[in-house]
Amino acid sequence: MKLRTIITAVLALALSAGAAAAQPATSLKDQIVGSWNFVVAEVTAPDGNKSFPFGETPKGILIFTADGRFAQIHVAGDVPKIASNNRLTGTPEEYAGIMRRSLSVFGTYTVDEANKTVTYHIVSSSFPNWEGEAQTRTIDKLNPDEFVNTNPGVAGGRGSASNFYRRVK
Repeated sequence: MKLRTIITAVLALALSAGAAAAQPATSLKDQIVGSWNFVVAEVTAPDGNKSFPFGETPKGILIFTADGRFAQIHVAGDVPKIASNNRLTGTPEEYAGIMRRSLSVFGTYTVDEANKTVTYHIVSSSFPNWEGEAQTRTIDKLNPDEFVNTNPGVAGGRGSASNFYRRVK
């Protein structure tokens, strides 16, 4: 009787291991869900020149929720402060510096598993021209700790932007 119990247990374990191995890999959507710290954005111009629109030490976050919402905030590490200490009374130069060195976007997203892309359906943005747009980004690298996506058509024909993120721990 004891031998039969051991054999049954071994068979059950083998079957469950086989079933686990047959399970599909975690979906791309499941892998991106969560919070990601913004590390850097690198824009590659059509002529091959590279630039860092938020500097080489930006701040920011990208959040994907399981129910299909996203929020992205990118801010240069050296974005200028407003001398008056009142966000409503900055100078035109201060506002221009802030606008050029920061970007926020939010809305919903969809994932194309086969093409390894994520499409942002933008509800609103600190760059109001993007409101209502759908923008597709290619997922170039994704592991549990790091995520790189590329927007192949940066506004104004400036080239493509690769954004690098690390998962928030």
